[in-house]
Amino acid sequence: MNKSITGRHFELTETIKSYADAAVEGLNKYHLDIISASTIIAANEKQGKKGFTVEFIVNLKDKNTIVITQVDKDVYGAIDIAIERVKKSLRRHADKIKGHKIMSFKDLGVEAEAVAELDTEEIEIVPMELELHKPLYFDEAIEALKAEKKRQFIVFNDEEGLMRVMYKRADGKFGLY
Repeated sequence: MNKSITGRHFELTETIKSYADAAVEGLNKYHLDIISASTIIAANEKQGKKGFTVEFIVNLKDKNTIVITQVDKDVYGAIDIAIERVKKSLRRHADKIKGHKIMSFKDLGVEAEAVAELDTEEIEIVPMELELHKPLYFDEAIEALKAEKKRQFIVFNDEEGLMRVMYKRADGKFGLY
C-alpha cells in the first residue's frame, strides 16, 4: 500500500506524521486490496477560530475510492474521528463483497469451467397463443385506448402486416412505436 501524508498551510511534525501513519496501518486488518492511502491535514482559520481538516483518500482495487473529510479543533481528534469513519466504510465494503453473489466466470476464478455443449435435442419449445394480447387493427386499438382512463399499451397489425405498439400518453394524445 502506498501511503502519503501531506500538510496544507500547516507544518507537519514527526509525531503527527507517525500518528496518522499508524492510523492508516490499522486499515490492513480488513484484508481488502488497498492500493493507496493519502492523508491531507490542513490548518483552517475561520472567523478567528483555528481548526484542522483531515482528509483520508483510500483507493481500493476495482476503482473503488473512499474519501472521508473531518473538521475538528484538535488535529489528533480529527484524525481519530476520520479514521473511525474510514474503518466503518471499509467494514461496509467488505460486507458487501462477502455477501455478493458470483455473477461471472471472472468472479469464479481459474477453476471455473463453462458448459461445453448444450444438448438441444432434449429441449422442446411449445408455442402458446395468448388471447389477452391478440393483435388489434388500428381503429380497434384507438377505440380501446379511448375507453381506458389509464395509459395502456395495445399491440396491433398495421397495413404492412408489422406488429406495432400504440399507447395513450399522459397528455391524452396517442403514441405509436
